[in-house]
Amino acid sequence: MSEHTVGVIEGELGSFLRSRREGVSPADVGLPIGTRRRTPGLRRAELATLAGVSVDYLIRLEQGRDVHPSTQVLGALAAALQLSEDDRDHLRILAAITSGAELCPEPIAAARTVRPTVQAMLDQFEPAPAFVLNHLADLLAWTDGYDRLARPLGILDGAEPNLVWFTFADDRARAAYPDWDDIADEQVANLHELRQCDNNTDTLAARLAQAAGSEFTDRWERRPVGRKRTGIKAISHPAVGVLRLAFETLELPDADRQRLVVYLPADAATEAGLNRLAGRRPGALRSVSAG
Repeated sequence: MSEHTVGVIEGELGSFLRSRREGVSPADVGLPIGTRRRTPGLRRAELATLAGVSVDYLIRLEQGRDVHPSTQVLGALAAALQLSEDDRDHLRILAAITSGAELCPEPIAAARTVRPTVQAMLDQFEPAPAFVLNHLADLLAWTDGYDRLARPLGILDGAEPNLVWFTFADDRARAAYPDWDDIADEQVANLHELRQCDNNTDTLAARLAQAAGSEFTDRWERRPVGRKRTGIKAISHPAVGVLRLAFETLELPDADRQRLVVYLPADAATEAGLNRLAGRRPGALRSVSAG
């Protein structure tokens, strides 16, 4: 593994801790807000006191100069920062990866295809919209149902469509996603949680920073976590209006952490809209609420 790649991995633990320190207000942890604060969130000295560590040690952690903190130190920092369960899970993953950074494989190009068995399974979801993507959010394969949903929005434009690129770098995304801010947070959370030993994610992030500016970089530096593997997503389609889609995410056993996502209509109006797109009779694709 190259020294650059190891450095990126080791720096992520400190960057994550710093992002969480900057996201906690003094009032959240029972400290007076005071005046003349030049930085957001807690000062390093305040967090160090709460966690029972020295300021110098906290600086070394945040700057990536100490990458092997004990579980006791991480636990104290997590408690002082009042981290959520998702944040704690992510912190554990970062600590494990950082400790074994030298064992990470050399980065390779993310797969652009799916296994024949995955494609055969995907075909069984017709006429429902369903697709497979890798950890970089490259769309690798999809059903005709997803093609009818996504192509008019511009999501499938280009030789190598990418969901996060469309979200941030394509002006049409805000019209396609009524809840654009939530979708944007979700996409960045996916990138952070699935990056692990791969610095290809950082290459994509650098390109997105140039293309989308602060809309992306502010989220990237904030480091949201807590991937949504199920829920309801709204998509506005030019032919049938706003669709409310219940989604389920299936993790596939692939080196580049591929995911299969299936959309189902979440209400009767969406059921009717998807059936219209498919040219099928009413009831051919049933909403989950209708059983």
